[in-house]
Amino acid sequence: MPFIQKPLRRFQHGFSLVEIMMALLIGMFGVIVMMQVFSISESQKRNATGAGDAQGAGSIALYGIQRDLRMSGYGVAVYNLLGCNLTLPSGGVVPLAPVVINPPVATIPAGDANTDRMLVFYGGATASPQGSEIFTNGAPVYTVSSVGVVSTNDYVFTAPKPPSGPLTPQSCASNFALDRVTAVNGNNVTVANGVGGSGLALYSLGQLPKVLAYAVRNGNLTVCDYVVNNCGDVAQITDTTRWVPIANNVVSLRAQYGRDVNNNTPAWSKTAIEAVINAAPNAPHPPPNYVVDTYDQITPTGALPHPGICGWARIPAVRLALTVRNAQYEKEVVTTAAPTWEGSAATAGTATVPANVALPIDLSNDADWQHYRYKVFQTTVPLRNVAWMGVQDGC
Repeated sequence: MPFIQKPLRRFQHGFSLVEIMMALLIGMFGVIVMMQVFSISESQKRNATGAGDAQGAGSIALYGIQRDLRMSGYGVAVYNLLGCNLTLPSGGVVPLAPVVINPPVATIPAGDANTDRMLVFYGGATASPQGSEIFTNGAPVYTVSSVGVVSTNDYVFTAPKPPSGPLTPQSCASNFALDRVTAVNGNNVTVANGVGGSGLALYSLGQLPKVLAYAVRNGNLTVCDYVVNNCGDVAQITDTTRWVPIANNVVSLRAQYGRDVNNNTPAWSKTAIEAVINAAPNAPHPPPNYVVDTYDQITPTGALPHPGICGWARIPAVRLALTVRNAQYEKEVVTTAAPTWEGSAATAGTATVPANVALPIDLSNDADWQHYRYKVFQTTVPLRNVAWMGVQDGC
């Protein structure tokens, strides 16, 4: 039988199991590298975006507060009234003062821990801030000394007219009441309610007065308009239509009065000035020169050691700092120490200038505060309407 040779089989094309496993391993390494690069890229993007958001929020918030502080005190240029209380249509009671740092919690309820609160007051009238004397009072109709001092819908209040001569404290035994003008006919001004009495003057705050309460709540800088709402109502502090958030991720608001304690010629110490003023309140004293000598949070009152009416005359500026954080939480500790500002540390005083009081930024209320990045915005705002009142005889 003849031998028949079978054709040889060709080798089949394809990958072996080992080759496939090696390819999968290389592919997995590639995916891991790509995911790492993506994660780093996204982290950097979030940091950049968060920093940009914090920068924008802090800048806008600081600008808004600066604008209101520059207006503070406008509309009431009578030192005798400063420190008296004004009852608003909302039912709230606020002090007549350009700006009050950390007023009683009945005025501005407490905000986040270790943050300050501010009350900023200003009017919008074009009338004389010295008030217009009331000749006859048949409340709710007043006959005033000048024509055109107020317009319909102006917010006004009555208070004893300031005495002539050296500055003397005003009687604030009862609150003044903010009223609304309903009609004007020559010298006759009709108001909604009216207050009887003699020796009064009518003060106009215009149609758009502002009494703004600032506080940090739940990491947001919020503002409440006291003319519209009773901002002292604790039950309403979570109502965002009253306490309107204007910047988020705000963790701290710090504020201090800039105080003028001497006029430098001669250099009078704060203690000496206050002792003389309180010993003889009607006597002439070294006038303020509107240069800030020290910073603190002591609100002027009628008691020692800061007489109220003269204390306001000697606060030409307010400095403040807003601390805003990046919203991105970091796994590692990225902030080892709390941020600082100009008021964080006390400064040494001299025989004529007291030491600045330390007011550090404290973030310890948040257990994770070190896992965020922070930006501090700070400024010093002149209270120009206080300076424009002029040197007060007796202060």
